[in-house]
Amino acid sequence: MQRRNFLKVCSAATVAAMGSQLGLKSARHTPVIYEDFDTGSIDLSNAIRYMASAPPNSNEYLKSFQRSKPRADSSQNNLQNYIAKMQAFEQTHAEDIFLNTGQYRLLLSTFKRLDRVQNLVGHGNFNVISFDEMIRFSERYSSVGQFKAAELGFMELIFFDDAQKYGFFGEKVISELTAVVPRKERYKVPYTGHFVYRGDSLTSYTRVRKDVGDSIILTSGIRSVVKQTHLFLAKAIQSRGNLSRASRSLAPPGHSFHGVGDYDVGKVGFGRRNFTSDFARTREFKKLVDLGYINIRYPQDNLLGVRYEPWHIKVV
Repeated sequence: MQRRNFLKVCSAATVAAMGSQLGLKSARHTPVIYEDFDTGSIDLSNAIRYMASAPPNSNEYLKSFQRSKPRADSSQNNLQNYIAKMQAFEQTHAEDIFLNTGQYRLLLSTFKRLDRVQNLVGHGNFNVISFDEMIRFSERYSSVGQFKAAELGFMELIFFDDAQKYGFFGEKVISELTAVVPRKERYKVPYTGHFVYRGDSLTSYTRVRKDVGDSIILTSGIRSVVKQTHLFLAKAIQSRGNLSRASRSLAPPGHSFHGVGDYDVGKVGFGRRNFTSDFARTREFKKLVDLGYINIRYPQDNLLGVRYEPWHIKVV
């Protein structure tokens, strides 16, 4: 795929100024440490070994990415099969769509370079970085290295392709790969490493903290297209190139309401269990329900192709 003409020219001085705003003194900037979704458990060595061992024409793991998938229909048998598949969202199913060998290689190289951008700018700033800023930092800092045309094309493919092909039926809420989160519209929540949008999102989170108490914390706020791409690619690696399985756990880039106002909350000290159904059994969740804050974006047995997310606060 050819690279689109969407990249803006930026001087070294401008990049340096951007780095200064983000607090970068060198490429060895120390990232913010905080609880996040699941990229911390990615084992690239296992992913690379899997790629080397996978048969080039494996029907099980290397099905065509371009194969179209039907929307889940409402007939009783199909509905029951669909719900059963969603309840086993981490398993591999016969209809799942996988990346081919070349795309899987691009998945790994693109993820690693995105990881280096995150290490450079810090986890908090990475949540709101734009596609153009990502490229500028990669061109400026040798610790990242310039994105290859094929890697940019791969991210473009993941963003612009029809997610229904691999079973995600949610709305696309961001249409531009280069969409920007304006600085004046975001607020960085202290001690979390995350941002929320000013206005309805910040008002909502402030009320949640006031009414539920200090045991509730923001676990994921604004996610730019770059951040959502990083998370989605991480999930695709965990799923061994299975895009259907990845999309059952995480909205593909452009489809996440985190990009336009929603946010996640969790119980302080609950770690990664905040992103499992275990959160629905906590006192904090029950209090959120009692107070009327829970309007779940992805409820149980939804027909959007996404697992149950009790931690997700719907704002938009």
